[in-house]
Order: sequence, then structure tokens, then C-alpha cells
Amino acid sequence: MALVVETAPEPVNLKGAAARPAPQADARHVLHPWADLSSLGDQHALVISSAKGVRVKDSDGKTYLDAIGGMWCMTLGYGREELAEAMADQARQMAYYTPFGDVSSEPAARLAERLATLAPGDLNRVHFTTCGSTAVESAIRIAHYHFAALGQPEKRHVLSRINAYHGGTYLTQSLSGKSADRTLFQYESDFVHHLSSPGYDPDRSPLSAPEKLGALLDEMEAEIARIGAENIACFIAEPILASGGVLTPPEGYQKATFDLCRKHGILYISDEVVTGFGRLGHFFASDVRFGIQPDMLITAKGLTSGYQPLGAVLISDRIAASMAESAPADKPVFSNGFTYSGHPVACAVALANIEIMEQEDICGHVRDVGPYFIDRLRALRGSDIVYTVRGDHLMACVECWTGAEPGPNAANMALAARVDAYCQEAGLLVRPYENLCILSPPLIIDRADIDRIVSILGDALSRAEADLKAGKV
Repeated sequence: MALVVETAPEPVNLKGAAARPAPQADARHVLHPWADLSSLGDQHALVISSAKGVRVKDSDGKTYLDAIGGMWCMTLGYGREELAEAMADQARQMAYYTPFGDVSSEPAARLAERLATLAPGDLNRVHFTTCGSTAVESAIRIAHYHFAALGQPEKRHVLSRINAYHGGTYLTQSLSGKSADRTLFQYESDFVHHLSSPGYDPDRSPLSAPEKLGALLDEMEAEIARIGAENIACFIAEPILASGGVLTPPEGYQKATFDLCRKHGILYISDEVVTGFGRLGHFFASDVRFGIQPDMLITAKGLTSGYQPLGAVLISDRIAASMAESAPADKPVFSNGFTYSGHPVACAVALANIEIMEQEDICGHVRDVGPYFIDRLRALRGSDIVYTVRGDHLMACVECWTGAEPGPNAANMALAARVDAYCQEAGLLVRPYENLCILSPPLIIDRADIDRIVSILGDALSRAEADLKAGKV
């Protein structure tokens, strides 16, 4: 007896035509972040359909080990029922209410309290946003408001760094210092200034760490003198520059720049969107790893393990008090915030996320496997097409080159793209950027999967090296 399978009717879009398969619909209708406009409409996006643990599955059913953690953010791994239940429970109880003025929600209040207990120093006031970008922008506005309220509106200039990445809004893109990201958009240049990239690679640098540190500090002092400390509101810095290529400053840099800011009356903003929530083995790295207690600290990404969009600015009591005490009597309004600031569903997920991290000692696990991850990756330096390997715990970067000139030139980028393609073919997702292979796996990764990452990446490097020697790249 023949089995007859009845097929469902094709979905129909609003214009009456049969809906395309997801990859074709994506190519026709979606404008992706950082899209290659030269091939707009021709892309064949990798459509991820499901995920569990540290692995994801595409629309064709192929499984990949996700070595980039979504976008630095999938810390507890995919398919955590506790986080899904936290979302559902809060949505059933109260999906949303305005956070403006004197209205709040219990999840937002409880989360602010928990963040204050986790944060270093007197970072006890929390301003919720929608993501890291809006948190950074809010922090700059807070710095401006603070000094304006004190009668120093001229203190509005901001120090950032080359190769920094602080977000995708107009102001945060202006703060970011990655030349490859500067295209036809407009950028703020009146009050934003970029110091040299602080990245220090002892394997490649002609300078010792103390020499590099001294040069960076001398430059910062000179720039402060040029602009005038009386005109500078803040210095914003990732403890380790993430999207800029996992760039680690020389030892002592974070504390020394913090001390310079204190000396000159400049606020210090620590952007821990990536380095926070366990990626370096601690909820926040600023104090315990780098010896600084910033005036403001930015968190996002791992705050909800990527399950909901949420960002936050953690503000020192000193800054919050000065704003309140010095606000003008005729208009004492902090006019910054967003419709979804402190969204109750997102905050409920963040609270559940923190609880799981503490129960399972995720930070301790990262401190255990993180050095193993870096050591295993550094074994890849024996490849002729690896310029360097750098990283810290569960954030790392393998930089490719043809053996000629290092850096993001066309030849090196083509070679790295070949490495990325071979990794994907073998079931491993790394983040391709310029001539870099960036890795930031979920924090629950174990040694066996670390070995698998290194094995696949090593094989991809060997294949790409063979292609280079054969003139195929």
C-alpha cells in the first residue's frame, strides 16, 4: 500500500507571491550589519535554524561547533531551558511597562541591585539601555551632563583609541577607531580623539613591554596637554580590545591610564561589553584583573547570555550624586533613555543568567579552561601563514599572513577568508574579520571541544597554506 504524504500549502507573503526559501528571502530583503554592498542581493547567507549547547545547525541540517559564541555573547550556550522559562514566565506575568520617570518593574530593580553587588567600587547606580552601543552612548552623555551640571560645559572632549570598538550608533562609531569601519558615513571629529592602539604582542614587537607602556603613556600625556585637561570629560577603554583584533595592552597599561585620568580630573569609562560576564574568568575584569575602579562601566552581551537584548551603564555613587546635587532647579531632568530600557523580560533573563553562572561556577570554569584554550591555539604559530596568535582566556585571535607584509592587506585577507571557508566546511564557525580568525566560544566549552577547534583550525591553515604555495590564493 502506497503511502501518500500530503504537503502543506506554500506560505504566501503580503504581496500575494509564494514566500521564498529563507536564504533567498534573506538575500532579497535583509540588509545585514557590516554587509558587503558590492554583492548586495547575491549573498548566500548561512541561515542558522537551531542550536544546542555549543553547536548550531543550519537550514540544510549541517551542524557546526560555534567558536564565536554568536557575537561574543552566547556565554551559557544554546537551549538553556532555565533562560527560556525565565523569559516565558515574565512575559506571561508582565511583558512590558514603561521605564520612564518614576515607573519601574521588579526585574529591573532586582537586576540593578545584583549588578551593584557584582561591580567593583561604588558602581551602585545602574542606567539600563538596549545594548552595548546605547550603553556607551549613554555613558558619554552622562559624562557631559556631569560636568555641565558642575558648571564645566567645556569638559566635553573624549579620548578613545585606534582599533577600539564601542558600538554602531553615530557617536559610538565615532568613538571606534577601526579604519576598516570608516566608510561613507559621517563621524564626529570635533570632540572625539583617538590615541594609538595599545595592542602589544611580545612575539612581534621590537619594544619591551615597559618601553611600549612608556611610549603609550607619554602620548596620552601629550594629547591631554594639547587638548587641555580642563576640556576633556572622559577616557573610554576596553580592557582588551575585542573586535579590533583581541589586542592586549602591555602589563600595567590599564592601571597607569586610570591613574593619569585621576591626575587630570578625567572620568574613566571601562567598556566591558565583551570582557565582562565571565569571558576573562570574572563577572567584571576591571578591578580584579587590571586594578581599576572606573567611574562608569559598560555591560551588555553576556549580561543575558545573548538570550535578550540588554545593556547597562554602571555609574559610581560620586557621579550620580554630583548630577543630582548640581542639576539645574528649573530643569532637573536626565533626558536620556529608551523605550526598552530595563525591559522586564530582558532583566528577568539576566537575573536567571547570573544565578546559573553562580550555581555552575562558570567564571571558575573559564579560569580553568581559558589558559588551556590559549596554550593550544598558540601551538598553531608553527604554521607559515600564522603571523601571531594572541588572546586571554576565552577570547582569542589567529592572525594570518602570506609571509610578505603583515596586516589587513588584500592578500592576507584573501588567505584568511580561505581559512575561514575551510573551517566552515569542516563544521567550525570562526569569526572572519580582515586577516583575522577571531574566536570567543561559549563559556561552557570543555577541553574536548577546545581540542576540536584547534584541530579543525590547524587543518584549515594547512590547506590554505598549500593553496598559497600552489598559487590558488
